[in-house]
Order: sequence, then C-alpha cells, then structure tokens
Amino acid sequence: MTGEAADPNTAGTPAAADGAGAGAEVIRVERVSKRFGPVTALRDINLHVARGEILGLIGDNGAGKSTLIKILTGFHRPDSGRILFEGTETRLRSVAHARSLGIETVYQDLALIDGLPVYLNLHLNKELTHGPLPFLRRREMRRRAREALDSVGIEIPSVTAEVGQLSGGQRQAIAVARSVHSDAKLLLLDEPLAAMGAREGTQILRLLRRLKQRGDLAIILIAHNYSQVVDVCDRVNLLQHGEITFDRRSADTSVAELLELVHAEYRVEA
Repeated sequence: MTGEAADPNTAGTPAAADGAGAGAEVIRVERVSKRFGPVTALRDINLHVARGEILGLIGDNGAGKSTLIKILTGFHRPDSGRILFEGTETRLRSVAHARSLGIETVYQDLALIDGLPVYLNLHLNKELTHGPLPFLRRREMRRRAREALDSVGIEIPSVTAEVGQLSGGQRQAIAVARSVHSDAKLLLLDEPLAAMGAREGTQILRLLRRLKQRGDLAIILIAHNYSQVVDVCDRVNLLQHGEITFDRRSADTSVAELLELVHAEYRVEA
C-alpha cells in the first residue's frame, strides 16, 4: 500500500510476515457496526478473507449484506470497529481510495457500455493514448484485452465485438476480467449468478475456480444459490439481522444445513 503509512487518516499496525504470499490474509473486519438513524444495519461484524480464498456471504434481503459491501468499498464508513487491509489498519475514505488499494467490486448492473466493443469496456476510464495526443492506442488495447481474457480462461470470439451482443454469462465474465485486470487484490461479487441459466452459471463458476487457483486474489461472493456457494466457496458466512451468525468451511456444511439456518427464524411453532 504505497503511501498509506504516511496518511494521517490511516493507523498502522505491523503487516503479516507472509503478507505477500498465497494464503496471506487480505482483509480482516473486526467488530464493525453501522447505524442509519434508529436502524442498526450491522452489529459487531467480524470477517476475514485470505489470498486464494473465496468466502461465500449469504443471507436474506435486509440482512446487511449491501451495507457491509459498501463499507468494504469505501462508500460507507463504519460507526465503530476497524478494517485491516493486508495487515495494516486502514480507514477507507472513498470508493476511489479503496480501488487504489486493490479493492474491486462487480455489481449486478455490471457497469458495461453495450455500444462499445469488449476491449474498450475492459479499458473503461483507463484508456491508453499516444503520449499527450488524445488518440487511442487501439491495437495495444485490443492486445491487452485478449491477454486479460485468456489469462482467466474467458472465451470471447472477438475483443472487437460489441458487449451488447454477448450473452449474460459473457458480460458477467468481462466485468470480472476488468476488475482482475485492474490488479485487484480483493474482489467483491454481488450476485454474479443471479438470473442466469445453468449454462451461463457454469461458465461463471468455472471462472471463479480459475481465479481461486491463481492464488493471488481474495474473493467475497454474495449469492442466494446455496448449492453454488457450497460448490465453489472455501468458507460460508451467514449474515442475519446485521450479525454474522455462522462461519464454517464449506466442506463441513451442506445446502440443507444452510437452508435450515436461514429459514429457521420464519417458522412458527405449532
């Protein structure tokens, strides 16, 4: 984190000795709480994710998932608690600050421009130009776009194809590739499998497995399909009424158990 030690808004703690390696902790949230007027959105949240790990974050609507993600992206600031990024306590001042550290988010709306080709969407707001002249280095951007897609195994026939002509799975994959191409260290995925068919969902799950195998990226996946969560995630956190009530390795849980936990509060005793 270049320059963070000198930042008056950032308190420093010693970085982990293995902070650069696979398996090193990327982010840790400790006792984070957030209120909006009389409403408590988050209560004493504790969460951590390491490089090469996918954490599944589940919970019903209104549980606090969106608030937590907005805190991790710098959009909201917590009322209490602290966030450690790569071993250093950090106050995320803004979305731009979070992105400068390597925290990238792919929302459901994807933020792609349908009328632009794939390679320009991958370089959106980061276009390459010829020195001081405002002329795009299109050939170089096409080359880098193809490399970025190939590096994570995304099959797009042509980087010059308009994004609006692609399938939902391909569009989602491009949005993920753009974040990874931006040297992300923590990738937050907000319902990337929502409203997708089985074939497109399989494509995204395959992409997530490839990203996990690379070992240089921590991922938090918000999803409602518990079968997919258990399949692709290393751990599962359940968020209920602003609190994480469940944290377990995916290998040690099941879809049936997750469904039982999520829906137990709605059952009415006979």
